[in-house]
This record gives sequence, structure tokens and C-alpha cells, in this order.
Amino acid sequence: MAEQDKPSLADEFKRLESSPEGLTGSTASNRLKQYGPNALEEKKTSKLAQLLLTFWGPIPWLIEIAAILSAIIEHWADFTIILFMLILNSGIEFVQSSKAADALAALKSSMALKARVKRDGKWADIPAEEIVPGDIINLENGDIIPADCILERGPYLAVDQAALTGESLPVDKQIGDVAYSGSIIKQGTMQALVTATGGNTFFGNTAKLVQSAGNISHFQKSVLGIGKFLILGTALLAALIIVKQLYLQQSILGIIELVLVLVIASIPVAMPAVLSVTMALGALTLSRKKAIVSHLQAIEELAGVNVLCSDKTGTLTKNELTLGEPVLFDAKSEKELVVMAALASSTIEKDVIDHLIVSKAERGVLELYKQNTFTPFDPVSKRTEAGVSGPSGAFKVIKGAPQVVIDHCANAPEEKAAASKAVHEFAVKGLRALGIAKTNENHELRLLGILSLFDPPRDDSKAVIEETQNAGIAVKMVTGDDVAIGREIAGQLGLGTSLESASQVFSETKDMDNLPANIREEIVNADGFARVFPEHKYGIVKALQQSGDYVAMTGDGVNDAPALKQADVGIAVSGATDAARSAADLILTLPGLSVITDAVIEARKIFARMISYVDYRVAMTINLMVFVSASVLLLEEVPLTAIMIVMLALLDDIPIITIAYDNTEAAPAPMEWQLGNMLRTATVLGLISVVENFALMMAARHWLEVPAAELQSVMFLQLVVAGHLLLFVCRHDHWFWQAPRPSAKLLMAIITPQLLAVVICRSGFLVPAISWDLIGIVWAQAILWMFVLNVARKLCR
Repeated sequence: MAEQDKPSLADEFKRLESSPEGLTGSTASNRLKQYGPNALEEKKTSKLAQLLLTFWGPIPWLIEIAAILSAIIEHWADFTIILFMLILNSGIEFVQSSKAADALAALKSSMALKARVKRDGKWADIPAEEIVPGDIINLENGDIIPADCILERGPYLAVDQAALTGESLPVDKQIGDVAYSGSIIKQGTMQALVTATGGNTFFGNTAKLVQSAGNISHFQKSVLGIGKFLILGTALLAALIIVKQLYLQQSILGIIELVLVLVIASIPVAMPAVLSVTMALGALTLSRKKAIVSHLQAIEELAGVNVLCSDKTGTLTKNELTLGEPVLFDAKSEKELVVMAALASSTIEKDVIDHLIVSKAERGVLELYKQNTFTPFDPVSKRTEAGVSGPSGAFKVIKGAPQVVIDHCANAPEEKAAASKAVHEFAVKGLRALGIAKTNENHELRLLGILSLFDPPRDDSKAVIEETQNAGIAVKMVTGDDVAIGREIAGQLGLGTSLESASQVFSETKDMDNLPANIREEIVNADGFARVFPEHKYGIVKALQQSGDYVAMTGDGVNDAPALKQADVGIAVSGATDAARSAADLILTLPGLSVITDAVIEARKIFARMISYVDYRVAMTINLMVFVSASVLLLEEVPLTAIMIVMLALLDDIPIITIAYDNTEAAPAPMEWQLGNMLRTATVLGLISVVENFALMMAARHWLEVPAAELQSVMFLQLVVAGHLLLFVCRHDHWFWQAPRPSAKLLMAIITPQLLAVVICRSGFLVPAISWDLIGIVWAQAILWMFVLNVARKLCR
């Protein structure tokens, strides 16, 4: 990360009215009030506001209109049942969204940090959110830097800024250098002056990008579209009924009663509840597979993802250095080279490179030597040095930056040239190099060899990427590392090597929301991107979305948060920062990408259940509203009473929540809400069902001479039986008798209300009683029409 306009330490002490002794307790308290807590501001919606929002939307509007109309004509039984359905829907939606929010809050609270701060001249451990500008803090190996600061005392720090920039290698910092909130100390101990906290840090500025990002989910758009479609249909049919009834000079209360029947018939009462429960149960399944869903809509978005933008460091790779193939000079073997490097390493400091080298050295050989003196690495000398005694006597060994070590050695010029060439070749491959040298019997420093270091891919990354690609999802690597490093890892993982430098791709524009067509095309065609900063990641996701892609973004650092928020599905991997988790829709609790494959398969199953239900429910709604309207307009009679339609809603909808447990298949390719095709299919099925209803109605009236009152019971039973059988047709794209078979819970949910409807119609409870013969006829014709409806659905799909 570039540190432009690096501030002067003296100027910062003066600006912040502080000193190396830190602030007093009273000053710190006043500044906490002035600057606020050292935490990112979050927009929070009260529980009451969340609850009230569940009563807003096309489907709640229809239910509310029905309740108002029933109150106007004083149908209090209808009013009570309608109000119950409205509260039930809102309650289910509110509870499910609250559960997700509470789970996320608990996850975030477990990440609270502590910081060591000098107050009133004494060191104390306090919550990191109480740090203020001007505080003196202590930073040591393993700490997460709690605020932006300028280093003011101590030898040096090696800082891992991967969470901010995506760079996999630590950055060396000395007195006067800036250290950023969210970075991790890998080596060293220093004191620092806090210069910025909360939203004013580099971390916080990135969070502002997060707040500007975000989309309305495709799920929300689709439910809104379905609601508008039904409202439009209801309004049109209601207008026709009102005009017809006014022409016939009917009473206003009579007209309101007819419109009430139509409005109730037009409400897919349980649709929001069924879809919410389906996604909530899917979220529970995913949590068992180590993927926590923070936004339920992300499940159906995940089913439609066709591009996965994956961060490299810690996601595709292990985020831990490993030794690669060395180049040997005076060393007789790789084993000897590693042992000598280990002798030039610290066994006390928890330096990641020293720890790696010592762990790779052969223990039995290493124990033959004794490290008498040790000079640690520092940014000036760029090497470590140790005085060692062993079987062959005493010698000195050094380890450090290759060119520094090479320049100190007495090897022949051609050997030095060969060593420099090897270092260059490592750099081209994106590998870090270390030079190792030791003194000989003449006290000359001789180059033993060059060690290569790299951050290797996770063991399962290649297989998971292949599975993801086979599922129809393109994977693009996005990293803050150099192009060479990114290209090497991409090649190893089978991602392709067409990696672009983000700074070059975005050199022509800074407006990430309105990218030119040529840049969008370049982004779509690239296999991945290197040298990426937060605004670049956001722009990459935005460009892919503008090109029509459903985009998932994985990440673990602050730098990933804006893109995670903007993506259709933001995925925070295991060990992600608080900012990344807050922005993400899916939070993985196992390292790597393997959980994503399971999540995609599960999401596609959940999405298939949702599409099946929407097809069924919209078709049933169209059937009912058109049948009622056509009967009133053409036959001048109401085929069902209002209480019958309310009972239909209870018998048809509430038990069908169990569709969330149904057996289904995962599609082999990404899925999406094809609203036009879905509404067309549902309309065709609904209109065919209207024909089915009128065929039975005419046969019962003219051939079987069923009385008018009993005819309403026949049509009530027909709508219950045929409605549930239609669900078998809509469950999947095969013939209704083919696998996958319905789950036991769904089967019971279908059979139970049908038997209940038969009992109601036979016993005469709330409706006129009908004979067993009529009940048998209703069942027989409903089963025959299943074949007609199945053929129609296959033709539409």
C-alpha cells in the first residue's frame, strides 16, 4: 500500500496534543465523546420498524384491502380470519429475519478486540473501541492493529496488510511509518501514536464504500413483480364487476361484497410465509454444512450465480509461506541449505519465515550445532546473522535479501551472476527469495544457495474450482499481489493465465458505477485481476453485473467489503475480518472454498422448491380469481361464498409450507427468476383449471341436476382437491408420477386437508352437505385433468 503524504511524527504529536507518555484519563474520556467509539457506524433498524415493514408490499396490501372491505360490510368472521392470515404472514417473516440478524450480531460480538494503551503514564488493557486519537498504544507480534497510527518507538515491525491490500507478504515498517487499522503484526514490538479511529481510518473509509454498495435482490424484485401482476389482474376484474353491477343497479353493499370475494380469491395468502420458511430451512441446512446465511435472499441469489470472484490470499491459498525448489551453490544438498538457514533464524521471536525454516530443518542434524550469537533482521541490514559452533568448528551464517547476501559473498563473478539470474526467475514466477551464506575456514563468506518461498494453494482449491466450473460457474481470481504471483497461482489451479493489472484496466476511469463498454468487455473476458485495490474490486463486480452476470464474491479482508456488499452474493471466508462478515450474505466457518460447492447445490434445491411453489400458487390464484369473476360477469352468480374462499386459503396454503421439506433435484446450471416465463406458465395452468372448473360446474348443474347451494360445495371441494393435485404437477419438470418422489411431510400436508375438505363437504360443516357420489366424481375428474395440466406445463417450460 502506498503511503502518500506520510505525516511527520513531530507534527502529529503537536496536532493531537499528545506525547510519548500518552493521554490522561480525562482527556481520553473527552475525546471519546468528541470522536465517538473506535468502531464502524452501522445503520440499524429498530425491531418495531422491521415489524411494520412486513405489512408493506403488494401481497400485504391485498390482504389489508380484503380486511377493510369485510369490516365495511360487517362480515366479522371473514374479517377475523383475514386479519389472522395477515398477522401470521408478517409474524413468520419478522421472526425469520430477526433470527438471521441475531445470529450475525452474536457472531460479531465474539470478535471484540482489546488494546494495550498508555493512560496517565501507565499501561492498561482496554476495549479497542475506547481508543481515541492521541493515545499511545503498544503493538507486538500477533496483534491486530486497532486504529490507524504512526510508529514512534521501537526497532521495527513486520506488518501483514493482506486484509487491507490483498498482498500476501509482510511489509517492514520503522519509526515514522504509518500502520493501518486491521493489519496484523507478524514480527517485532513497537509503540505507536493513534492518528485516526473508527470511520476515519483507512479501514473506515473502505466501509464507506460498503455503505454505498448494495442491490435489491432478484427475489425481492420477483415477489414484487408477482404482487403487481396479481394486483393489476384484480383491479381489472374488479372494475368489470363494478361496472356490470352498477349497470344492473345493484346496491353498493352488494357490490362491495362481490369485490371482497374477488379480492380474497386474488390473494396468494401464504406466499411470503412459504418462501421465507423455505429459505429459512435452507439456511439451517447450510449452517450444518458450515455456511452461515446472514441475508436469507442470498440463498436464491446463490442458485443463480454464474461468476465467482475469489480473493487469492487465504481463500485460494493457505496464507502461509512454504519452501519451494532451491538453487544450490556451495551447499551440497537442499537439506544442508535448510539447516544452515535454520541456524540463522530466531527460535525466540515468532517470525513466520524463521518458524517455517526451522520446522523444515532436520532435527537430528540441527542439534549438532549451537547458536552462540544472533543478530535479528532489521530493515537497514536486510539480513539476520548468527555465530555458530559445530562439529567442524565455529563459523558465521547469514540469511536475508538475496542481493544483499550475494554482494557480501566471495564467490566468483559468474556464480554471483547465476545467483542473481535465479533470483530474477523466482521473481518472474511470483516467488520470494532468501539468500543463505556461511563463512569457510578462511573466514570468507560463501553463498550456499537461494531458498524460494511462496504461499501455496489450499489442498482442495483446484478440485473445488473444477467442481464449481462444472456447475456452470466461471471463477475469476482477484488479488492485491503482483501479476506474476497471481498468474503462477492461477496456472496451478487451472484458472487460466489471462490476468490483468487492475490499475491498467481502470486507468481510463474512476467512475466505477458507469464503466465504458470496452472496460466491461475486458473484465468479462479476463481470467482474473492483480494489483487490485478496494474500488477496483467494487468496479469488477459492478461491471460483471452490468454485463448481465449474477456475481458471487469471496473475501476475508477489509478490502473485500465493498465488493462483498455489491455482489449478488458476498461470501466471507473463514477467519474474515468484521467488516467482511458484516458486508457478506454467506459466512463460511471452514477454511477454503469447499463449503461453497455444497452451498450452491443446496441453494439450487431450495430455489427449485420456491419455483415449484410459485408456479402452483400463482396458477391457483389466477384460477380462483378468473373463475369467480367469470361466474359473476357471465352467469350472474357467485360460485363460492367468502367464507369458502377463506377456508380454501387455510386448507390450500398453510399446510403447503411443508414444501420447504420436499425432495427435489439440484439443477446442473445456474438458475434465475424468469418472471415472464413463470407468469406465462402459471397463467396457462390457471386458465386450464378455470376450464376444468366450468366443465364440472356445467356437468353438475345440467346433467346431474345438483341444486345451487350444493353446487357451491361441489366447487369448493373441486378447488381443494384439484389445487393440491396441481402441486404434484408443479413439483418438478418431469411427469408427476416420476422421481424424485414427494417427501413424507409434503405428502401428509396434501392428503390431510383433502380428507378434511371431504369431511366438511360430507358432514355439512359450514357448507351444504353433498353425497359420496359427487365427492367421487370430483376426485375422478381432478385426477384426469392432472394429465392435461402436466402436458401443458411441459410445453410451457
